[in-house]
Amino acid sequence: MPEGHTIHRLARRQAADLIGQTVAVSSPQAAGGSTVRAAAPAGRAAALLDGRRLTAIDAYGKHLLHRYDGDLTLHVHLGLFGRFVRRADPDGVPARETCRLRVRGDAVAWDLSGAVASKLLEPPEEDALLARLGPDPLRRDADPERFAAALTRRRIPIAAALMDQTVLAGVGNVYRAESLFATGLDPFLPAREVPATKVTELWDVLRVQLRDGERAGKIVTVPTAETGGVARSKLRGRDRVQVYRRAACRRCAGDIEHELLAGRTLWWCPACQPSDGPR
Repeated sequence: MPEGHTIHRLARRQAADLIGQTVAVSSPQAAGGSTVRAAAPAGRAAALLDGRRLTAIDAYGKHLLHRYDGDLTLHVHLGLFGRFVRRADPDGVPARETCRLRVRGDAVAWDLSGAVASKLLEPPEEDALLARLGPDPLRRDADPERFAAALTRRRIPIAAALMDQTVLAGVGNVYRAESLFATGLDPFLPAREVPATKVTELWDVLRVQLRDGERAGKIVTVPTAETGGVARSKLRGRDRVQVYRRAACRRCAGDIEHELLAGRTLWWCPACQPSDGPR
């Protein structure tokens, strides 16, 4: 599932292509009579948004919000299989039948397929959605104190808390493993027992990691000092991370352990993230 850096990057790129333009919005999937559950809401959204001006594009955690004239908001959540594809030549590349939504501006179109959600939200629905989410470290209005306060109320392991979008918005499986490694935290330490200084450090690390990912368009969590002289932008595959899906820790070369936690496989280095007691 795309993590928050992907959604923020999409928002930035789509804004550059589409903001301020009167757009054409269509739903080839719905028009083709698809039985996909999400196709019908997308079709209704397309009918209402077609010919309106796109005024803003916002990202919050894993949620993308397109705002249109008339106080209409299109909510997109990509889920595991959703993706946007940029079409620089929409006349030469017609939208596929599996395309749930095509948003076309003056020169560029963005095609959405496979998303978990792609529907219009009324203002109260949007308010309720955002109220359920924890702070997003990539947003300028993010409040780290809300994150700290949420952790103090949870007995669950910190690695589980980081996957709870009501605690922190936008962090997924890769960033939870990499941020806990970077801060040396035992992933099984109860969230409410994480020292305040470590909570602050964890927030700061996540902001940097997510910002780096948004700029690069990919997750790269290896510090420059630990790349062996290779530019971070040149790293590939598992060389871009410290512990996630690795057999050996990039820092100490010790064995990486993994275990299912909060519905996803957690990866950590027992040597670099020691436990103070039995798990």
